[in-house]
Amino acid sequence: MAGFASKIFLFSLLMTVLQFMETDTMAIIGPQSSVTAHVISHIANELQVPLLSFAATDPTLSSLQYPFFVRTTQDDLFQMAAIAEIVEYYEWSKVIAIYTDDDYGRNGIAALADQLATKRCEISYKAPLNPEPSQSDITDVLIKVDLSEFRIIILHTYTDWGLDVLAMAQYLGMMGSGYVWIATNWLSTVLDTNSPLPSGTLENAQGLITLRMYTPDSELKSNFVSRWKNLTSNQKANGFVGLNTYGFYAYDTVWMIAHAINAFFDQGGNFSFSNDSRLSKLNTGDLHLDAMSIFDGGKLLLNSILQLNLTGLTGPISFTSDKSLIHPAYEVINVVGTGVRRVGYWSNYSGLSVVPPETLYRKPPNRSSSNQQLHDVIWPGQMAEKPRGWVFPSNGKQLRIGVPKRVSYREFVTEVQGTDMFKGYCIDVFTAALNLLPYAVPYKLIPFGDGLTNPSCTELVRLITMGVYDAAIGDIAIITNRTRMAAFTQPFIESGLVVVAPVRKLKSHASAFLQPFSLRLWCVTGISFLLVGAVVWVLEHRINDEFRGTPRKQIVTVLCKHGLEGTLPILIHPPSLYAGENVVGSLGRLVLLIWLFVVLIINSNYTASLTSILTVQHLSSPIKGLESLITSSDPIGYQHGSFSQNYLTDVLGIDESRLIPLNSPEDYAKALQDGPKRGGVAAVVDERAYIELFLSSRCQFSIVGPQFTRTGWGFAFQRDSPLAVDMSTAILKLSETGELQQIHDKWLMRSACSLQGAKLEVDRLPLESFSGLFLVFGLACSLALLVYFVLTIYQYCRHYAEESESNSESLGRSSRSAHLQAFLSFANEKEERVKIRSKRRQFERASNRNNGNDESAHASKKVRTEMSSNRSVSFAVGTN
Repeated sequence: MAGFASKIFLFSLLMTVLQFMETDTMAIIGPQSSVTAHVISHIANELQVPLLSFAATDPTLSSLQYPFFVRTTQDDLFQMAAIAEIVEYYEWSKVIAIYTDDDYGRNGIAALADQLATKRCEISYKAPLNPEPSQSDITDVLIKVDLSEFRIIILHTYTDWGLDVLAMAQYLGMMGSGYVWIATNWLSTVLDTNSPLPSGTLENAQGLITLRMYTPDSELKSNFVSRWKNLTSNQKANGFVGLNTYGFYAYDTVWMIAHAINAFFDQGGNFSFSNDSRLSKLNTGDLHLDAMSIFDGGKLLLNSILQLNLTGLTGPISFTSDKSLIHPAYEVINVVGTGVRRVGYWSNYSGLSVVPPETLYRKPPNRSSSNQQLHDVIWPGQMAEKPRGWVFPSNGKQLRIGVPKRVSYREFVTEVQGTDMFKGYCIDVFTAALNLLPYAVPYKLIPFGDGLTNPSCTELVRLITMGVYDAAIGDIAIITNRTRMAAFTQPFIESGLVVVAPVRKLKSHASAFLQPFSLRLWCVTGISFLLVGAVVWVLEHRINDEFRGTPRKQIVTVLCKHGLEGTLPILIHPPSLYAGENVVGSLGRLVLLIWLFVVLIINSNYTASLTSILTVQHLSSPIKGLESLITSSDPIGYQHGSFSQNYLTDVLGIDESRLIPLNSPEDYAKALQDGPKRGGVAAVVDERAYIELFLSSRCQFSIVGPQFTRTGWGFAFQRDSPLAVDMSTAILKLSETGELQQIHDKWLMRSACSLQGAKLEVDRLPLESFSGLFLVFGLACSLALLVYFVLTIYQYCRHYAEESESNSESLGRSSRSAHLQAFLSFANEKEERVKIRSKRRQFERASNRNNGNDESAHASKKVRTEMSSNRSVSFAVGTN
């Protein structure tokens, strides 16, 4: 009957509107209902009359279907965006939506679903209510909601009966701790209009969060509220009639249409109408449809409205390109005690904040997670701690958990014969983690597999997506294709694929002392011995008598005295760094010092490696690792049901005909012992956790090569299951407290066989390990030789310049060969002799200059005597 009454009301309203539109109308303000706005918008479109609504918040009214509809309040699209950001802020993932099953409710929740999807959240359950529900309807819906595991409830209804839903939820015990109720702005409208509410009514809303359209404080707003109080104080026994935000937007809407009409006439608009021939044909009964006319200036008036730019009670008024008001913002309200408290704001500009939005408009937008803030909230049940957002449903349903029914490696998981119970390492880890959860989890373990072969864990995980199981536990490796099907917990054991093959013990032999170094390293080291001797000879040849003499003597000096004798002391007694104290040149000492440092490092590594070779047991295998296994054509074993088969074929490209499935450790041992020639396998590829258990009692096999994948084992749950997150936290706690290691030691403690310290093959030291040292040594030698040759050429040019000038005629005939021979002769000559000869030549030059000066003085004196004598003779002749 309620639904029928609603339809009658809507029909009568439509008739009233049609009758009203028989008069010439240039604009419509209203209606307050989104459902009614949908109907009237069609009439406004036909008559081209702008329709301004301050209360119709349905997001779909902004579509191109209604070009003459103008929303002068905030769109519910922004309110749903604010709710989605609140859900994300508190790290919830799924919500329940209770809403009115009409255009207003459905379209609002559809917008909420879209906004939640952008935050990687979703609506887990939609609970529609009749637009005029009875107590029975509300009760039925709330009972269904309470049976769900999620506790984040979004309530999007009308002000008429929204409080009835909260009262029934209080009666059903759904307003206690663990629940979260977020009401759209219908609740803030009730609180603002009817404040103060009765104590019983307000008690039903304790701990709720609601939104209120934000209108900034201003003098204009304060004066209006004061006038409103004076106007209404005498009309209500308990005080003035409350004023909500829709009242502010209604007031601004009137002024908006007034300014728009004024601008319309300023632009030359006319108040004229024209008849619609299609309507004149529909004239029936009391509806004079032919009297309705099309407003000729409708489009011009619409443009005048959309181009408004003014300030009202709600703040700056202007429209965006999609006909929405600028700066959409909401207050986040928490119902506490006898009133409400504001815990923050939301704006489309910067998201959640604790400061008014208008202060943020002057700054660059910042939507980072660290910038999103709200004050503390008091949740239902007077709880200050953030609710988890979900619980196990109270319908008694157990969690169906699939467990692989293994036939091998039963230490990890196995079914107890004759019971429906399981035991093993994985079971103990699951139980211990479950005990750390702050809530009880009813569950039932269900075996998966035929008990004859190991089941496929990938198939087990796939059954979770199909709804056969709610979760799966056991030795389930976390690999890529499985993570696409289920949510995994934190790994509780590390694993990865390795290669295991037969090995034999290596015996020591006469050439063991050569094994520490690779052949390339031996060759480079030997060449370096010769090089250091040659470099030191070049640097010392001109200044050190020990590096001079017959060629045989010099070769012995280079190879023995300074190639070996300069190095052996540091091999025998490292502190004697200056064993080559007979090297007198600075450059030679520098080269020898660096070389001794290189030898010290090489000697230390050689000693350590040789000690390991002679004291540690070593093993040998024809399979060196994964690479040699791929290049060979030998058969390879793998565990039946393991993901290793797909990895070997799909990733490594190994032909499937080479792969042999094996079920038990005994099958592993037999196949490896038989080898490829007797129908066995060359190696087995399996996860490290299994192999370590396999090797604990079988010393004739060993892991060869490095581990070539890195994975771990975890428990699988349905996608987006909150239990996966809580179980991951519990597993981390087990690891931190050491309990996880205790469980590991209980089931997987290895014997001494796998811990005996045997090494596979001999790890020779490669040349690359010392390339840096040899590079430094080479650069030092090169630099020393460069400095030496530069100084030698300089000396040659200085001391033989005069001699070259005196012999310029002979050098001119063969200048190059003569210069080269002279330079080589100079370089082979001892530097001390060159210096002595140079000093002698300088002395001779000085002596010659002195003799020349004496002869010149004597000649000058003789000339002066002769001139004096001539003057005397001339004087005597004159007197005669």
